[in-house]
This record gives sequence, structure tokens and C-alpha cells, in this order.
Amino acid sequence: MIGAYIIGALIGVVGMLAGMQLKRKFKQYSQIALQNGFSGKEIAEKMLVDNGISDVKVVSVRGQLTDHYNPMNKTVNLSSVVYSERNAAAAAVAAHEVGHAIQHATGYAMLGFRSKMVPVVNIAGKIMPFVLMGGIAMVNMFPQLLLIGIIFFASTTLFSLITLPVEFDASKRAMVWLRTNNMVTQQEHDGAKDALKWAAMTYVVAAVGSIATLLYYVSIYMNRR
Repeated sequence: MIGAYIIGALIGVVGMLAGMQLKRKFKQYSQIALQNGFSGKEIAEKMLVDNGISDVKVVSVRGQLTDHYNPMNKTVNLSSVVYSERNAAAAAVAAHEVGHAIQHATGYAMLGFRSKMVPVVNIAGKIMPFVLMGGIAMVNMFPQLLLIGIIFFASTTLFSLITLPVEFDASKRAMVWLRTNNMVTQQEHDGAKDALKWAAMTYVVAAVGSIATLLYYVSIYMNRR
């Protein structure tokens, strides 16, 4: 398990650095006021209307970087800062979350696949640590237990990988809409794009970390006596 702890620590440090950079970028681009004067809420609502979506609500939620789209109740949830402020960062995040709503409305396959995996990943996440610890402890006597743990972990890794195209696609939809509808100036566009790039990096780090950890567990299983 020491190797897993080392991998986890390294990925944790990289993830922390990516998260810190994301917060720094968000703060930086929060200083670029939108010339059109739209708030994040208004950006989100206009993007929904422009895409013919009338059954999704834009609501404010507590916290920082807590923005998300909920396909269960069809709500674009924006953190209070994004919801009310009128800057490049807020525009980027609001448009990105509406990008997920558009994915849902148009039946984007990868989003549907990810949504179907949520119950499986939730169950796997609860029992996986115990199965993996027991499997490593008894790898030479009962290797099947570790194999089961690896299968559970593989499902979470797959979820991380599926998340990448979903997030990249939502950002692409956001930036195309912001640009083609003249919602941002060139400076605002560049800031919004950079903010979304760093948001995506957090998902990339998580996926790479999950793959590395999965390969570590597989190596233990393959090299057992």
C-alpha cells in the first residue's frame, strides 16, 4: 500500500496546485468586467433561450466553485459569485454549465453514459477501499478479492475518463456561443477561455491520477506469488 500512498500524495499535490491555479485565474478574470453588463445568471438564461431550452431554471447555490448542472431537476446551479457578478470569469462558468444543459437537451451520448454510471460509481466508492485493502493483504492467498477491488476501481477510472469529453464539450459549446453571439470582447473571450482551460485541468489531473493508481493495483495483482 506504500506505493499507492506515494502515488496518491503526488497526484494530490498536483491536483492541489491545479486547484490553486484555477482559483487564481478565476480571481484574475473576475477583474475583467463585461462590457455588455450581463451577470452570470443573465448569461445563462440568454444562452438557454438562444438554444430553445425553456424547462431549465438558473438558481444560486452556496460555496465557491460549486457550479454544476443537475439533470435530475434540470437546474443550472451557479455559485453566488458567478450568479450575480458581471465579469469574464462569471460568463465563462455560467456558459459552461449551460453547455451541460444543452448536452442533456440534445441527448449527448457521453453525458448520458456518465449519468448512468453515477449509481455504480457511488456504490463502488463506498466498498472499494475495504476490498482493496483486504485484497492486498491477502493477495497470495485470495487474489480474487484484489481482482474484485480492481474492477471496482476501474469503474471509477472509467468515470473519470468519460468526464473529460463531457467537460471539454461543454466548454467548447460555451466559448462558441459567447463568441458567435458577440457576448464578449476579445479580451473577455481570452480570459473566459483561459479560466475554462484551468477548470478542465483539474479533471485531467484526476483522470491521470486514477489511471496511475489503477495500474499500481494491477501490478500488485500481476506480480503476486
